[in-house]
Amino acid sequence: MMLLAATSTWAEDYKVASPDGTIVLNVSNGKTLTYEVKKNNLTMVAPSPMGFEFVGEKPMKGEFDCIEKAEPKSGVEEWTPVVKAKHAHVRIPYTSLTLKLKEKKGDARRMDVEFRVMDEGVAFRYTLYGGKRFDYRRIMKELTGFAVPSQSSAWMSDYRRPYSSSQESEFYKTPVTEQTDTLVKGLPYLIEVDKSNYMAILEADMNEWPGFYIGRGKQLEKDGTVMLGARLAPFGADDEKEIKVLFADRKTSSWRVVLIGDNPGRFIESEVVRSLNPDCAIADAKEWVKPGISAWDTWWSIEDAVTLPDAKRFVDMAAAQGWPYMLVDWKWYGKFNSAAAYPMQCADYMNVPELIEYAKAKNVGIWVWIHSADISQQDNWREAFPLYEKWGVKGVKIDFMDHENQYATTWYRKIIREAAKHHLMVDFHGAYKPDGVDRTYPNMMTREGVLGEEYSKFSTRITPEHNITLCFTRMLAGQMDYTPGGFINVTKEKFLADYEAAPKVGWTKLIRPAEIMNTRCQELAKFVIYESPYTVFCEHPDRCMGQPGMDFLSEVKMSWDETRFIDGYPGEHIEMAKKAEDGRWFVAGMNNSTKRKVSLDLSFLGNGNHKATIWMDAKNADKQPTKLVRKNITINPAKPFAVDMNIGGGFVVIVE
Repeated sequence: MMLLAATSTWAEDYKVASPDGTIVLNVSNGKTLTYEVKKNNLTMVAPSPMGFEFVGEKPMKGEFDCIEKAEPKSGVEEWTPVVKAKHAHVRIPYTSLTLKLKEKKGDARRMDVEFRVMDEGVAFRYTLYGGKRFDYRRIMKELTGFAVPSQSSAWMSDYRRPYSSSQESEFYKTPVTEQTDTLVKGLPYLIEVDKSNYMAILEADMNEWPGFYIGRGKQLEKDGTVMLGARLAPFGADDEKEIKVLFADRKTSSWRVVLIGDNPGRFIESEVVRSLNPDCAIADAKEWVKPGISAWDTWWSIEDAVTLPDAKRFVDMAAAQGWPYMLVDWKWYGKFNSAAAYPMQCADYMNVPELIEYAKAKNVGIWVWIHSADISQQDNWREAFPLYEKWGVKGVKIDFMDHENQYATTWYRKIIREAAKHHLMVDFHGAYKPDGVDRTYPNMMTREGVLGEEYSKFSTRITPEHNITLCFTRMLAGQMDYTPGGFINVTKEKFLADYEAAPKVGWTKLIRPAEIMNTRCQELAKFVIYESPYTVFCEHPDRCMGQPGMDFLSEVKMSWDETRFIDGYPGEHIEMAKKAEDGRWFVAGMNNSTKRKVSLDLSFLGNGNHKATIWMDAKNADKQPTKLVRKNITINPAKPFAVDMNIGGGFVVIVE
């Protein structure tokens, strides 16, 4: 399982195997530093380069001495999450290898590379050092490559402005040979080598290190592979000319992660990204970091600012449903993103302290929205966070960062840490994808970085196919604040007709009231399948209270002791099961635009008959998507569990 190969006169070769022996990492330290990954002797990543290019220095990419003896070591990453997004306990065994490298010639610069090989894949990160000749070192390019089989396809996201965006995009399946050097794609990057072999490229622990994207390497197809290359987010907008990383002394990169498996759905269960982050840094987190569903003010239904009487109605809905939170969105402090913005004082139509007292009597906590520019200017967070704590605010939704360069990732960590000091949970919008920091700072409850439900207000992009594909792509990175809950469920034909007839408001057409292009049951399934310990419900009380499905939303939890992928494929369908603290299993499925009957293996429930309640598409849900059937059933896990899903449909089951 662990082998250090003999050293030749021109290269040092290392072989490191996963604990179960199925995944093998080969590292070669010669003229160039390269790595290779195999699964059951099948090459998943062919020999690929490592290293960096700098301003005013030669590239660091090979001809190193290993200054300490490098031997594979066994280890286990074991921890108990404060917020159980997927599992009550995590245990990931691994084999590690650390190369402490020093150049043989020139400035004898240092670079360490730490590798971990797990049963679920591989991860590695770099540590770079300052030197006598350098006050500051400036990285222009990361040389890390991923040479994948040329017959592979990948689900790629196109952020249009990749380095300065809110990362809200579809993921389209595309041959990797069509990945160009000029167009970069965001992470996660899901690769299908064949129907039995998959990879997902991600990153973890982005601590003061820019996010990376996927571009095409300069090497074209060679020996049956396509070289994909890492592209670091620059300080500015120009990938070629802008500096990516600036450091003086010692700097450690984020982890480069390649999940490997026989089914992309297994990646949904993975805790690798979180486990590559440090353990919890908040001593009293369990006392005040609490998951749950939140009502959301009139932003979804009306563009006007919410008034105090309006907000109280949403608090009443949260209380009636047994939800712990209500979110007050933008405009509560009047002007935002301007020199006049002052997020420490309420506008005349909103009184947050009064709302908090009203909500407190109903066991509902209040979150407030802030523009990132307003909390940053003159370090307003120094005044705002203590004030919010004094008021009794439970969390802050911070919006419009739209970047993941080194400055941005440093700012994110600072805001999360400072919020924690004042017992504030955090929801980032206009954000980059998660990196597992919620293990270290569990007050980081959720974040956007997703093409979510809000786009149903002003576009035709939120389709059933997109909803399902997100589970296998964006959600692999972690928390996903999609904001489900639209209860005006319509057919695709009606949605497109209403969109076409909608008046243009500003830069786009705006559907009022907002409609959803899937069935009510698919909407309910999102609350089980989508990962978000703080889940924001988007509908107005007038359109949902007393409606079919709201009874399920008073039962569903946002904290899970166990997560299981059952079946599915990107863009087609997905079925999952999650176990709540009270022992009940919540099983859910989502379907694309083709009617489907699924037969599910629920043997994990254990022997014997189980009482259950199912909410499923009505037979006429293809014509009337709000229609559903609720009934009590008995499940015998010894037999396959069959469910019919309608067009854009789904189901949810609570198993006692």
